[in-house]
Amino acid sequence: MSETNTYGTDSRRVVITGVGAVSALGNTASSLWDACLAGRSGVSHITKFDTSNYTTRIAGEIKDWTAEPYLDKKEARRMDKYIQYAVASAYMAVKDSGLVIDDSNTDRVGVVIGSGIGGLSTIEEQHKVMLEKGPGRVSPFLIPGIISDMGAGLVSIMLGARGPNSCIVTACATGANCIGDAYELIRRGAADAMIAGGAEASITPLAVAGFSQARALSQRNDDPEGASRPYDIDRDGFVMAEGSGIVVLETLEAATARGAKIYAEVIGYGMAADAYHITSPEPNGQGAARAMRAALKSAGINAEDVDYVNAHGTSTEVGDKCETKAVKSVFGEHAYKIPVSSTKSMTGHLIGAAGSVECILTAMMLHEGVALPTINMRNADPECDLDCVPNYARKVDLQIAMSNSFGFGGHNATLVLKKVIL
Repeated sequence: MSETNTYGTDSRRVVITGVGAVSALGNTASSLWDACLAGRSGVSHITKFDTSNYTTRIAGEIKDWTAEPYLDKKEARRMDKYIQYAVASAYMAVKDSGLVIDDSNTDRVGVVIGSGIGGLSTIEEQHKVMLEKGPGRVSPFLIPGIISDMGAGLVSIMLGARGPNSCIVTACATGANCIGDAYELIRRGAADAMIAGGAEASITPLAVAGFSQARALSQRNDDPEGASRPYDIDRDGFVMAEGSGIVVLETLEAATARGAKIYAEVIGYGMAADAYHITSPEPNGQGAARAMRAALKSAGINAEDVDYVNAHGTSTEVGDKCETKAVKSVFGEHAYKIPVSSTKSMTGHLIGAAGSVECILTAMMLHEGVALPTINMRNADPECDLDCVPNYARKVDLQIAMSNSFGFGGHNATLVLKKVIL
C-alpha cells in the first residue's frame, strides 16, 4: 500500500484538523459522536409546522437551536436557517482546529460549502408575504437568503478566508463533493487550508410534501426513532433531517508544525454518474461502484486495504440493495470481511449535509477505533447481507475507511480516509 497519494501530479498530504456539526443529535460534533456511539436516534415528530394532513410527520429536526453564539440577532434574522447552520459549524470547526486566519495566510485559506436545496424556508415565507401583502413587502434579503452559495460566501466574509471559494450542489452528494474538491485544491497547491462541507434546512412544508409525494419518505409516524432502518426488510423509506457538517482541511506539514490535533488524513476522492434516472439509482449500482473505484485509484490503494465503509444507506428498498451490489462489485469477497454500516439510521438523511456529517463521523471512527452501528436492524434484508454492524457500536482497529454519498440525478461521490499515527 502506498504511503502517499499517487493519483495525479501533486503529493501534498491533506488532513482533517477541525470538525463542526449541527444535527438532530446535538449542536456540536462531540454531541453528535456521543449519540451515535450510544446508538441513539435523532428522529422525532415534526414541530416546525402542522403535519396533520401529511403522510409523513417525522424528521430529524434541530432541537434547541440558537444562532446567537455565532451571529447577532439582526444578522441571524436576515439568514436562512441553512446559512446559520453553515456559519455555526464553520466557526466550531475552525476553533476546533486551532487554525488562526490572519493577514499572513488569509489568501491561502478557502471555503467550499454547498447545500442540496438551499433557502427553501425563505422562499416559502417570502412567497406568502408577496401573495398576502404585495411585492413591495418582500424582504430585500430574499435572494441572498435562498441561493445555495451564500453559506460559503458568508463563512468567507465572517472568518476572513480569501482563498478559493465555491459552492457545489449535487443533491445528497453535496457535502462529500465539497470536501473532495477542497481536498483537491490543497493537493494541487491552490490553497493551504480549506473550510468545507454542506448545510441543509429542508424540514419545510413544501419539501416534506414534495418528498412525500415522491414516495421516498418513511411513514412510520408511530415509531419515529425506529423509522430510519437501512438494510432492514421492513424499511419503508428515508427520514429527512437537517443540519450541517464542516471540516477544516490543511496540509499535514502545516498541521504537524503547529501541533494540531489530526482526526484523519484524506487520501482519496472519486466521482461518477449513473446517467440513468432523475431519482432512482442504476439497478446494479455501477455508478456507485465507479465512484468507489475512482476513489481507490486516487488513494493509490487496493480494495483489500479498506477496513470499513460508511455507506450511503438511506433506508430505501432500492437504494440499499443497489449500494450493497456496488460494494460487492468493488470489494469482492473482502466485502464480507469489513463493517459496512449506515449512520443515517441515527442522524436521518441530511440531504446536502449528509456526506460531510458522515465524513466527520468516519474520521472520528478512525481516530477512536470504533465502527458505528446501523440501528433498528431487526430483520435483515437477505439481499443486504454484509456486516452492517447491527444495533451496537463495535471496537475495531480501523486504518482506512471509505464514505459513500449518492444523490438524485445520479451523482456519486466517495471519500477515502486514513488514520494518522505520528
